[in-house]
Amino acid sequence: MDLRQLEYFVHVAELGSFTKAAAILDVAQPALSRQVRRLEIELRQTLLYRNGRGVTPTEAGKRLLAHGRGILLQFDRARQEVEDARGSPVGRVVVGVPHSIGRLLTAPFVGEFRRAFPRATLSITEGLTVHLHEWLLSGRIDVAVLHDPMPSPGLEFLPLSEDPLFLIERRGKGRVAQGATIAVKELSEVPLIIPSRPHPLRMLVETRLASLGRKISIALEIDAVGAIVDLVTQGYGHAIVTQNALLIAADAAKLTARRIVSPRITSTLALATSAERPDTVLGRETAALIASFVPQALAQAARRAGGPRQR
Repeated sequence: MDLRQLEYFVHVAELGSFTKAAAILDVAQPALSRQVRRLEIELRQTLLYRNGRGVTPTEAGKRLLAHGRGILLQFDRARQEVEDARGSPVGRVVVGVPHSIGRLLTAPFVGEFRRAFPRATLSITEGLTVHLHEWLLSGRIDVAVLHDPMPSPGLEFLPLSEDPLFLIERRGKGRVAQGATIAVKELSEVPLIIPSRPHPLRMLVETRLASLGRKISIALEIDAVGAIVDLVTQGYGHAIVTQNALLIAADAAKLTARRIVSPRITSTLALATSAERPDTVLGRETAALIASFVPQALAQAARRAGGPRQR
């Protein structure tokens, strides 16, 4: 097995087509097919199911695909390390951010990155914290910003901010105002639109309620922050969010927010990097840029919005 064969296989498996992979790799399709077939012969495994509509990886192919992505990424990092010795960082870095802050951070961070590293390439992907955690461990991304990350021996964390949590609901339902706060134990009395397990927010709320002898009341399980806020706006239930989620809401004026207290619950935003894979100069400097940029950018966004509308 050589890197070229592995690269060819990864492209074919990801695109589901020899034709598309050949076009992207700029190689003749027969040559591409021969290299992948040689790889199958060498490994004594069928790696791809071939049919008239394209190809899909077999079980063995899925395993090789997961390893192949990591191997190719490590090779790119090694090449970057050598090239970095010539001057400013070069190469490609992949940053993962949660949906709740992606819209707030992506555009301004791209500008900061380009000014700091004009010779480098940035890729940004959004996802749930649980997925970003997995992608960071597997090597699909280099740096991630996570909400309430679970301890992991394979990752290192740097806290960026600690944000209070709010219970939000639709305005104008004729409910009696209870002030600007709500006690944790009262959360069990309202139907919540909340992510499914093992989302960190879900685990945090359930744990706090369990310590008070209460159980969560679930209206809907939705694994997308934007969709959760939209559903609350339409009156389908309540939700527990950080202020950052409200800042990206299209109809935030239609919502009221009460800070959760007794005891106060907060969400920690943290920078995460791999503790096992060797990092690059670009990776280290990108992480440092994120650590200084994110708290400032979120604070500026909150000031512009004037904070959540409390009642």
